[in-house]
Amino acid sequence: MKKEQLILIVDDNMTFVNRVICMLEDTVQGKNVNVASNYDEASRLFFREDHCVVLLDINLPGKNGIELLKLFKESKKNTEVIMITNHADAYYRQQCLELGAEIFLDKSHDFMLLPGIISEKIAGCV
Repeated sequence: MKKEQLILIVDDNMTFVNRVICMLEDTVQGKNVNVASNYDEASRLFFREDHCVVLLDINLPGKNGIELLKLFKESKKNTEVIMITNHADAYYRQQCLELGAEIFLDKSHDFMLLPGIISEKIAGCV
């Protein structure tokens, strides 16, 4: 039996979050999406529920998304983390992938890839 296909979006830009949710309407139901805008909120939601996929921005108020990525990966939960950021230079890409992010995307150039990537990830969520 597959676990619930929850997605956690961690980003403090609500315009971006709303665009992602609208884009994913055909992929997931709105009730399957949790949203957090900072480190504390994201860690609370992450540990409260089993998410299949996390979309994670680097630039957050307080502790950044890289610190969250470390926390999520240290938890040993079977959750796919997709970094999606405007800080898409090689330094951040390498750092995030080394820390365990499955995918690293540039918000400006890779946004339209999200529905396909998320569909693939939640299809494999067990």
